[in-house]
Amino acid sequence: MQGDVGAQSVAAGNVLDVTTMNDTYVTNEQYASTVNISSSLSSNVKNVGGSVGLQSQAVCNSASISTDPTTTQIYSNQECMAQDPSSTINSVAQNIGGDLSIASSALGNSFAADSNAPNMPVETHQINHSSTYSTVNASAYNVNGSVGVSSAAIGNNAQVIHYSTDQ
Repeated sequence: MQGDVGAQSVAAGNVLDVTTMNDTYVTNEQYASTVNISSSLSSNVKNVGGSVGLQSQAVCNSASISTDPTTTQIYSNQECMAQDPSSTINSVAQNIGGDLSIASSALGNSFAADSNAPNMPVETHQINHSSTYSTVNASAYNVNGSVGVSSAAIGNNAQVIHYSTDQ
């Protein structure tokens, strides 16, 4: 095969994405209690002329809020009671003409907010009772480009970005 190969696997309990250009008041309540939230990708890739990208991600609760008004107020409460958000990649890659990229990630709770509103109060609570696992089992042979492999298991993650409104 002369082109590129890409494969993805994703599992999620709760996902919220809010984007507005108005004064915004967001209340987010996420609770996941399923037995497991599991993403698994297995591959055997051979004789690829281009690059290969493999990704697997599992997330229990995820919220992303982006607003650009005068006032943004955010309250977020996330609780993961799932047995295990887990992400697994099992891969064999042979005779790859380009690059090989393999990335696995598992997250209990993930929260991100950004705004350029002059007023931006944010309150976030995250509780992760789950076991969080990320696993990569990979073999690579005859790769002409670079090889990158990553695996991350994160219980709670929060990012708040407040852009300056000064000119």
